[in-house]
Amino acid sequence: MDLFDVFDLDPKSNDNNNKRKANVIEESNGKNSGNDNGEKELMTIDEDVDNGLIDKLINDVKRKKGNDDNLLITSMVDELTKTHDDKDDDDDENLGQDYGTFTARVAIHEIETQGSCVHEVIIPDDLEYVPLRDQSENPNYKPAKSYKFTLDSFQKEAILCIENNQSVLVSAHTSAGKTVVAEYAIASSFQNKQRVIYTTPIKALSNQKYREFQEEFEDVGLITGDVTINPNATCLIMTTEILRLMLFRGSEIMREVGWVIFDEIHYMRDRERGVIWEETIILLPDTVHYVFLSATIPNARQFAEWIAHLHHQSCHVVYTDFRPTPLQHYIYPAGGDGLHLVLDEQNNFREDNFNLAMNVLQNSSVENSSSKGGDQSCITVIRTIMERNLAPVILFSFSRKECEVYALQISNLKLDFNSAEEKALVEEVFNNAIDVLGDDDKKLPQVQQILPLLKRGVGIHHSGLLPLIKETIEILFGEGLIKALFATETFAMGLNMPARTVVFTSVRKFDGTNFRFLTSGEYIQMSGRAGRRGLDERGIVILRVDEKVNPAVGKEMICEVNPEYMLEHSFFQFQQYLEYPKLHEKYKKLKEQSNIEIENEECIGDYVKTKNQITELTKEFLVFITTPRYILPFLNSGRLLKIVNNDNIDMDWGVLINYNKPPPMDRKRNDKQELTYQIDVLLPVDKTIDPISETILPPSSVEKCEMKIISLRLSNITNISAARAFVPQDLRSYDSRQSVLKSIKEIKKRFSGNIPLLDPLVDMKIKDNDFLNIVKRIELCEKKLREYKQINQESVKQYERKMDIVHKMKQTKEMMKKTRSLLQMDELKCRKRVLRRLGYCTSADVIEIKGRVACEITSGDELLLTEMLFHGLFNDLNVYQIAALLSCMVFEEKTDVRPKLGEELSKPLKTMQELAKKIATVSKETKLEIDEKVYIEKFRPNLMDVIYSWTKGKSFSEICKMTDAFEGSIIRCMRRLEELLRQMCQASKVIGNTDLENKFSEAIKLIKRDIVFAASLYL
Repeated sequence: MDLFDVFDLDPKSNDNNNKRKANVIEESNGKNSGNDNGEKELMTIDEDVDNGLIDKLINDVKRKKGNDDNLLITSMVDELTKTHDDKDDDDDENLGQDYGTFTARVAIHEIETQGSCVHEVIIPDDLEYVPLRDQSENPNYKPAKSYKFTLDSFQKEAILCIENNQSVLVSAHTSAGKTVVAEYAIASSFQNKQRVIYTTPIKALSNQKYREFQEEFEDVGLITGDVTINPNATCLIMTTEILRLMLFRGSEIMREVGWVIFDEIHYMRDRERGVIWEETIILLPDTVHYVFLSATIPNARQFAEWIAHLHHQSCHVVYTDFRPTPLQHYIYPAGGDGLHLVLDEQNNFREDNFNLAMNVLQNSSVENSSSKGGDQSCITVIRTIMERNLAPVILFSFSRKECEVYALQISNLKLDFNSAEEKALVEEVFNNAIDVLGDDDKKLPQVQQILPLLKRGVGIHHSGLLPLIKETIEILFGEGLIKALFATETFAMGLNMPARTVVFTSVRKFDGTNFRFLTSGEYIQMSGRAGRRGLDERGIVILRVDEKVNPAVGKEMICEVNPEYMLEHSFFQFQQYLEYPKLHEKYKKLKEQSNIEIENEECIGDYVKTKNQITELTKEFLVFITTPRYILPFLNSGRLLKIVNNDNIDMDWGVLINYNKPPPMDRKRNDKQELTYQIDVLLPVDKTIDPISETILPPSSVEKCEMKIISLRLSNITNISAARAFVPQDLRSYDSRQSVLKSIKEIKKRFSGNIPLLDPLVDMKIKDNDFLNIVKRIELCEKKLREYKQINQESVKQYERKMDIVHKMKQTKEMMKKTRSLLQMDELKCRKRVLRRLGYCTSADVIEIKGRVACEITSGDELLLTEMLFHGLFNDLNVYQIAALLSCMVFEEKTDVRPKLGEELSKPLKTMQELAKKIATVSKETKLEIDEKVYIEKFRPNLMDVIYSWTKGKSFSEICKMTDAFEGSIIRCMRRLEELLRQMCQASKVIGNTDLENKFSEAIKLIKRDIVFAASLYL
């Protein structure tokens, strides 16, 4: 199943005359947007509303319009936070009022194409659909750019949109040729004397694109924060953060921009930075047109609807699943003896091979192999790749240290993949690259240790490397001088570095919160690096599985059965806007269904409530009797136990074989924590169930019944029998296990199906008062049930159905309230209260001087830095202390070594933490959810002493010995610090403090030297 199949976007065959046609396939009123099968969009969304956006918008408008300082901005805020009247939400009529407000209507047209791609256009409902004109039929037509090769169908469709001056979202696999579309948009801008902006998610990609486009168009500039080259160029390459900053400040450049190209738009899924893309797109003027490039964007139509709604213009979606180089996907189970093809180049899933690979893993003794020798299996994979001539290979690891460990292991094994001639070339390129470094920097351990590896044809690529070394490795890999590259997933982000083979060293990654399996989106993005167009017949992808994986997880990852819905931080408001009508319709239908007339409803209701009460009390009863202190004395081999599976399905009676005591470290726990105890029960199960599956089910017939020993928890027990069955010593044979089933049947027969149970009071001697109270309440409820006579069971079923509908109504009503609450931006209101309390704006929403200062800061926490300025914290600090203190704002990594700070650094750090605590306290008082400890701890002092020493003149090699942070991490911190210091200079200008402005400027001069700000090799 392809990722876009969830949208039912199957390519339509062209008719004989190849005429372009468009049919209105849907008029959307907020229903079924981006999901034609009617299922709920599986989108993870973030509910944060960024306060900075609103205030910077306000500031921008005031500055551009030239209004005076006392301009009331209430109307603008009201427009951005437009709400319904705060009436009684419990009233059904209120929930349905202004229903039309929520029905954003757009027309969706499907356009027939001349190849294997899908083309749709989304148009605001008040705009008339005008078919695209094929300009090539015009004799005076001159294309903006010509190509020596034949364009693919999706490229032709996207270029046609650009020629008609209409925005387009292009979604195609990596290496499919999306850059051609971007190039045409740039060429079109040159032809029409308009400016064009090309944005990328990372500086490395910006540098690479600058080099690429500069060779093609010449009049190209670069703005990344670190570097500014030719800022007045017709084509400007920049990071998305820089574009957002230009929009905040009302840059004059934007008046001349005709097109903005967003590369790797799926980067909006990033939890921390995704909001930057959303804010940038919102702030761009409606006169601009867009090209969005993405490898995988599942809810493409909904994204295009948002663009059409937001900027009141048509937005096309051009999608293709065509791969110039098809891929073969293999699984290598750690502990196994080879590769298993699970998805061939025709996208046929090999179920048998997949199950075989999973069986190998399940049956192997490999657990946590990454720490028990799993490295060796990775080396085996590399050797196999080299023997079969499948290099170059990218090996994705999800830890920087792991990348280095693998590379070091290859070095220790004396593996060599380069010829003598290639070694000489590597050395020449490397020496030329590091010529820009000083003699002291050339002696850095990272610089000296990497060359022997590179000469062997082995490379490392992660954020901890020195930028110069990282770029050198990219160039060597691009030239085919590195055969095996160990990289983190950032290498898959846009850099044009394809390989023949891609290997995943693990199926898990740490996402900043916890360890989890790769999503299909992440897998697709990285595996897309396999297969070089025009060089390889097919690309090879190998997923090394080093732990037991649920088959469903593995299959979804490879086959895209459950695609990851990206753009977590994007168009959230728009999604909620579309969601309300569906909820409203659902509520209306449920309300109609709830009008069920039931005879004697009050009596039936009491009866059902009493039954439900018994059910709940029985659960509490079972918790007591399965508590280890009471049940353990009766867990003898042969004991009959009534069992339910994890889905609460009755498995009937089984025979206890053994129970496992918890490890000594767990025995100190409260004995109610029964999860530490496991019981092995011989149980009749359905033998047709997939042996890999963890689910057990009762046999559906005698023929399908098989006795198996199943490991369960104490909570799976529902009854404890007073009877015990004989258990053979050896249960390995089928016959011996089936003999126990005969014993169970004999016991059932002897007691006419009513097997005697242990009495919890007499036999188990449970004297707990709470338990005795539960028993008494159960008895009273059972007595009450017996008093109900001639209860119609059909009426009971009707009543239960009605109660289920009522419950769903309540849930839907809550969701409707929540949706409206989100539309009202309650969190934004809380944030505005924080700003008023701290003096950033007045009660009438007029921005004060503190608000103006905060608008100048984007590279750190605006509120805390502004509070530090107005508190006078920087006034008494010298330049070295200022640089060290501000490093807390830009260093985000954790290090094992905690710095020992002297009083000159610890004192200002303590003051900063007190100011952060003040902001957290005010935020909590205004009902804004915030964890004070987490908020304060995000300002990390780990590099304060390092930055202090650097500004004092110490060499880079000296400061690297002061911390366990990677060299690349230190440089990245300093570059971010330089950007923040520039913003603090601007903030100081706003308040007219020349002394502070000079201090921040001096700090910039002190940190900006040597290897830290060495020029990129791409420039």
